[in-house]
Amino acid sequence: MSRAESTGELAERGLRHGEGETQVTVVRERSLLARFARSQPTQATEIDDVTVSFLSLHDGHTGAAETNDLSDDALAAAARRAAAAARAAARAAGAPGDYPGLPEPAEPSGHDGFDPETARLDPGSAGAQLQAAFGACAERGLQAFGIWTAGRVDTAIATTAGARLREEVTDGYMKVIARDEAGRSGWAADATSASGQLDGAALARRAAAKVGPGEPVDLAPGEYPVVLEPDAVGWLLDLLGYLAFNGLSHTEGRGALAGRLGTRVAAPAINLSDSPRFAGTLPRAFDAEGVSKAPIPLIQDGVAHAVVHDSRSAAHAGDGARSTGHALVPGGAPYGPHPTNLVLIGGGAADEHELAAPIERGLYVTRLWYVNVVHEKSTLLTGMTRDGTYLIEDGRITRPVKDLRFTQSMLEALSGTEAVGSGSKLQASGELFGCSRVPALRLRAFTFSS
Repeated sequence: MSRAESTGELAERGLRHGEGETQVTVVRERSLLARFARSQPTQATEIDDVTVSFLSLHDGHTGAAETNDLSDDALAAAARRAAAAARAAARAAGAPGDYPGLPEPAEPSGHDGFDPETARLDPGSAGAQLQAAFGACAERGLQAFGIWTAGRVDTAIATTAGARLREEVTDGYMKVIARDEAGRSGWAADATSASGQLDGAALARRAAAKVGPGEPVDLAPGEYPVVLEPDAVGWLLDLLGYLAFNGLSHTEGRGALAGRLGTRVAAPAINLSDSPRFAGTLPRAFDAEGVSKAPIPLIQDGVAHAVVHDSRSAAHAGDGARSTGHALVPGGAPYGPHPTNLVLIGGGAADEHELAAPIERGLYVTRLWYVNVVHEKSTLLTGMTRDGTYLIEDGRITRPVKDLRFTQSMLEALSGTEAVGSGSKLQASGELFGCSRVPALRLRAFTFSS
């Protein structure tokens, strides 16, 4: 790819080598990442990568291939591999496949997910934010651990169905874990489309504030009312997105909302949507199949309204179902689609202290980790608390608690939502695969098993 050739032009060049129905996707990623531990930089990484992916269709079957070699010979070879894989799948099946064909082209809506300053990818920004985090942790006698990253992604799609799409987006992410010599820790993280909004000092102070004094106390397993910070809520909603709103598992009867659309599945305070252009998220104009993204209400006033689809899952669903713009890879992922821009509307509670005030004895949870699915249909999850778990006693957040394992149905927990915080934050992993804009929640009951 020459400096003069855009990703759109490269996609067009690749399409000339396609055999039959073909989609060519070009992704150029440029990113910086800085890791730190014990208030010292430990690793710096710079990526500048271009990947060209070919999706070929034959009798309803798909084949895929990709290359980082941008010569015409390499593009032609990748196109042949994709076509050969599609033909081989058709021969092996001995019957037409379930892929309905390339989507019809459409003009996606614009968004504000590109920040020119972030796109410069200035390493000096990383150094400044790391030093700010180190200084803020030192004020409390703590050490800082974590990462800072910023990226610029340019995506273009060209298909034999006539689609010609391109968008550029940027993102930034920073997490800080503040830790004392005894191993007690606190966590804070922010994600944004404009990395200049990341504030290492503020993040470090937020993390340090969660390092409670004194030895953490033991708490017996049981069911407790909880206040979950937005980072914990975002983790759980991301998994709920896969378990409840995946159109493929829903159509196959495995999904948590199979037979439950139009019924109440959460408390009336829960209003959840997939909103790819909501202010303060990481917006996207189209999915991996080139289908335009649009807001979709998933749960309104506690009532389940919809699941999301890619082209394949929509074809399985029938009854006029169409892709909602949620393909994760060209041709659709084998495990189905997933909402990637979840937004949970905030409520009336001013802060975590107001959320905690009615609780006589419960838990304040800042973060979860090692969260895994136990049972898909019931949305039963298990995982651990981490980096700041506290007792709530007589309406006040008091003593630190040793980390606990939870085993809890997410939909059952949301059915017991008693209050929703008024503010919200963008919760995302460092990989920025998906994101959730969420507030804090007070839940009537959460089960801790050990």
